[in-house]
Amino acid sequence: MKIEWKEDTPRKIQNFAGADYPKTGPDLDDLLTSEHVDHIAEIFQTPLTGSYNWDYTIQDDRIKKLYDLGKQLNWDPEVDIDWDRPWPEETRAPEMMNLHDYEPYLAMDEKTKDEFWLHMNAWSLSQFLHGEQGALLVASQLCSCAPTLSAKLYAGSQTFDEARHVEVFNKYLQQRIGMMYPINTHLKSIIDKILTDPRWDMKFIGMQIVIEGLALSAFATTRETTPDPVLKDVVYLVTRDEARHVTFGVNYLEEFVKTLTDEEREERAQFAYEACAISRERLVATDVFRHFGWDVEEARQKVLEGFVMSTFRNLLFQRVIPNLNRIGLLTDTVRPKFEQLGILEFENMATDGDIDWSAMERPLDTQEAQSYEQNMLEEFAKKHQEHEAKAAGCC
Repeated sequence: MKIEWKEDTPRKIQNFAGADYPKTGPDLDDLLTSEHVDHIAEIFQTPLTGSYNWDYTIQDDRIKKLYDLGKQLNWDPEVDIDWDRPWPEETRAPEMMNLHDYEPYLAMDEKTKDEFWLHMNAWSLSQFLHGEQGALLVASQLCSCAPTLSAKLYAGSQTFDEARHVEVFNKYLQQRIGMMYPINTHLKSIIDKILTDPRWDMKFIGMQIVIEGLALSAFATTRETTPDPVLKDVVYLVTRDEARHVTFGVNYLEEFVKTLTDEEREERAQFAYEACAISRERLVATDVFRHFGWDVEEARQKVLEGFVMSTFRNLLFQRVIPNLNRIGLLTDTVRPKFEQLGILEFENMATDGDIDWSAMERPLDTQEAQSYEQNMLEEFAKKHQEHEAKAAGCC
């Protein structure tokens, strides 16, 4: 075993031999194979304060039931997913990224455009993978620092969930896509903050409420839009786990936040706001723009100016904002800041604290569409129709 220690996050794109996806482009050198694997590790330091819990009495409450569901609904990426299905015919969607009239994109030949969309796909799924590793590390910390036994047990089950998520996205990227991007710097900064903060509830807020709440919406969109049936199954199975994780965070924090002083509550509300603000930036694939030699800031502004991205990156917060409201972190101080982001409109939507036990207890069915997963896309379609009608009226 060879371990290479890094002081900073590696920024190189990794390519893998033997992937199913038809790789394109001339830069597929340095293929990583089992013969020359380097374990690249980056150290972080955290003043984590752990705690024993000597009261082994377990209440028959929601946290206990979520823990039981975690045991019952385990799945295996090697057994529950058919990896041998062929690639479907893929379509490009430059309008979705507001690139349909962008000169650097139009200047590409057809082969380079195919390569560009492969890189965009690889970038998005790589962020899923890196986010899941962050969740794995945070969940393992919660086993030590969560104050109650029920929370420790649930964090233990979540740690196994997150390990499985890392496994499945890693396999998908290596075997189906053949390419992996480094972690987005904005996502890395959030995970670093969560991992290195000594307070256990900050870890809950950052990971269970913000990052995993956003992931649920992103997974839903991916499942509804990807043409690959393998990826549909991957994100469906991961989503079932993540829904329990967010529900755990909401239920556990709802009572705890009430015990905080006004100053402590404001500090946590500000942290939640900053995590949301940074998360909106991590949705833009600047690493891909840089790889293709584009002006990164110009391309970033072009994408953000498009109706799709400007609307979609707000709709991703449909779960996060009502959950923050429920646990008491939409304080008078941060409300104007969330309103400026354009996402306060979601505060009165349904929260993940209201558990649909009948849905969570259903056996795994990878062919079943989830109504909540479709909600965001339906809302987006409605807003898009309104936008198009308004534009037509102006012209």
